Amino acid sequence: TLTSIGDGVITTDVEGKVVLVNPVAEKLTGWTQVEAAGKMLVEIFHIISERTGKEVDNPVKKVLETGMVRGLANHTILIAREGTARSIADSAAPIRDTVSGEVAGVVLVFRDVSEQQQLEEELHKAQKLESVGILAGGIAHDFNNILMMIAGNLWLSKMTLSEANNEIWTLLTEAEAAVFRAKDLTQQLLTFAQGGSPVKKVASLKTLLEESVKFALRGSNVRPVFNFPKGLWLSEIDTGQINQVINNLVINADQAMPEGGILTVSAENVPFMERVLHDPLSVSVPIKEIDYVKIIIQDEGVGIPTKALPKIFDPYFTTKQKGGGLGLATVYSIITRHDGFITATSQAGRGTSFFIYLPAAHNTEEAEEATEKVLEKGSGGKLLIVDDEQQILDVLYKSLTAVGYEVVLSADGADAIEFYWQAMQADQPFEIVILDLTIPGGMGGKETMARLLEINPAVKAIVASGYSNDPVMAQYPAYGFKAALSKPFKFNELRRTIEEVLED
Repeated sequence: TLTSIGDGVITTDVEGKVVLVNPVAEKLTGWTQVEAAGKMLVEIFHIISERTGKEVDNPVKKVLETGMVRGLANHTILIAREGTARSIADSAAPIRDTVSGEVAGVVLVFRDVSEQQQLEEELHKAQKLESVGILAGGIAHDFNNILMMIAGNLWLSKMTLSEANNEIWTLLTEAEAAVFRAKDLTQQLLTFAQGGSPVKKVASLKTLLEESVKFALRGSNVRPVFNFPKGLWLSEIDTGQINQVINNLVINADQAMPEGGILTVSAENVPFMERVLHDPLSVSVPIKEIDYVKIIIQDEGVGIPTKALPKIFDPYFTTKQKGGGLGLATVYSIITRHDGFITATSQAGRGTSFFIYLPAAHNTEEAEEATEKVLEKGSGGKLLIVDDEQQILDVLYKSLTAVGYEVVLSADGADAIEFYWQAMQADQPFEIVILDLTIPGGMGGKETMARLLEINPAVKAIVASGYSNDPVMAQYPAYGFKAALSKPFKFNELRRTIEEVLED
């Protein structure tokens, strides 16, 4: 029976000398029955504390001293003969003579709980992440509304100036950039804690890369070098999530070059056929018949060990002493949700290169710049805006009326439905409705939109929210919306979205 059970079993005599070692105990300790017999238990059963690294008291000795069953403390490590370390759980009990009742020896039963302990730790981490996610979701809406108010007042301030007033204009522009960095931090927390589908829009990877890399390397002795071709395609991305990807990779590169160095950031268009014929890095990935933009981030750091390279995107895997092992796992998750893929190469002492492939939108940076200039003139239009924050309503009213739109405000979806119906009855309908997704204590954007669709199936509406991880934001067409805006949004982004919906 002892040689057949799944736990390790070692028995000793009253002096603590080994009598029996079953096959499982042989495997866990590295000692055979023949080699171990007659040796003191401490010679073959070497245990230490996982937390302190110090030797743990021999349980057999305790049993012989007290005549009572003893168990090991949690986080006990068994060091096998060849040096392998395993977390174990065990207990030691006295073997009593059936006639006299005297202690005749000790039986030690133990098992490898390394995998169980790891699963428990990962579950604990997941539970902590869930708590962070709940907290992040709770504050994201209110925090982004505050940022929206700040950003809106910065718009209005800039409207009263011209770019000729360089100093004040520059200060306001820098303040506006800081607002959107704060938004990205909120989004990073949400993505890290809960994931969430990306809220995509066509954007310039060149601009995003330059801004993100420079920001991440502030105060660093690492110098970025950019290499972008003319006519680089845009991509349909969630800018907050891709910014998080870039930040993670750049911070890793910075830490890999403690003495400083060059970080080379480049991008290129990769048409489908060129990828099939000439891009060896992507052949192992299922090929989709689409074009990509490839981003390359290359450092001159210490590199990643060859054995570790296949595991770098695994959750909780890290080569850093203080690393949590979630940075690259989050990067991989974000890129995958964008229908892209990521690979890496590395050489010890010669640096690491990451290659990110994102689906291309075939318009280019030059087309994006032209679009910005077109928006300098407003086309007008009658707008109904619903938001529970009066300051946001005030900012949107002042800024949009200043560029030619007719704007009506509402703090609740129920009132907005009444305004919309009355405008239709008066043959002066609203051309666009902008709905805040969350109205505490009132009718939010999702429910309001369902009612508006009953009134007018052709209603044109934009959903806005400070909580971009809501499924409605990522899948807005399924709820009848024409577009989505994540708060805080830029004034040009708002105007562009309004114009695109009007023209649709």
